[in-house]
Amino acid sequence: MVTVDFTNKTALVTGSSKGVGAATARILAKAGARVCVHYKGDLAGAKEVLASLPGAGHTLLQADLANPKEAKRLVDSAAMKLGRLDILVNNAGIFRPHPVDGSMGFEQWLSTFSETININLVGPAAAAFAAIQVMRKQGGGVIVNVGSRGAFRGEAGQVGYGSAKAGLHSLSQSLAQAVGQDNITVHAVAPGFIETAMARPHLQGEAGEAVKAQSPLNRVATVDEVAYAILYLASPEARFTTGVVLDINGASYLR
Repeated sequence: MVTVDFTNKTALVTGSSKGVGAATARILAKAGARVCVHYKGDLAGAKEVLASLPGAGHTLLQADLANPKEAKRLVDSAAMKLGRLDILVNNAGIFRPHPVDGSMGFEQWLSTFSETININLVGPAAAAFAAIQVMRKQGGGVIVNVGSRGAFRGEAGQVGYGSAKAGLHSLSQSLAQAVGQDNITVHAVAPGFIETAMARPHLQGEAGEAVKAQSPLNRVATVDEVAYAILYLASPEARFTTGVVLDINGASYLR
């Protein structure tokens, strides 16, 4: 287990009403950080996460990250409520089928593809831009983007998802080069399947067993395993990993 002291640090974790985001919010708070929990529509889940955070000074904000202006507003509001912003974790994302086999009409396909790109790439880019302005003024900070194994191996039924996550990895590396001189580091994680509500439909029955068998460990990642990797990348000890894309896939895909 990583032991990190984030006392006097603040963090915004997008998409933290459930899954990896909720686990990351809890682990950051356990390490001493004051955390802003973000949600789009699951207010009850967000309140439950907020109530579970150890320590004091945490807060809660709503935003639809499909709208980049909402993403900027979220970051600015979090910085104002927390007093500063030391860590941004861009975790919010969607994974919705939009195959190109003709089973969806063009308009429906394009709508799903566009929403996937907006939430998984444009929103995080806008949030990162806003966070960089805050972090530059205060003397530094850390951004961790949650990418995906799908950026490397492809996502045949969700082509927008693989495309967006590949873009997010590249964005992370480009930003790392752009803002390092400002004492801001940018990192990414690239998990495979994780035991989350979003992935659960894909982990059932024989198909689910086949997914687990992709790893020699014969399972998928837990939310805490991904959250602890994020914790490490957000720590001062990981500063020289800026620009890294850290695979967390149980050797299910090696590159």
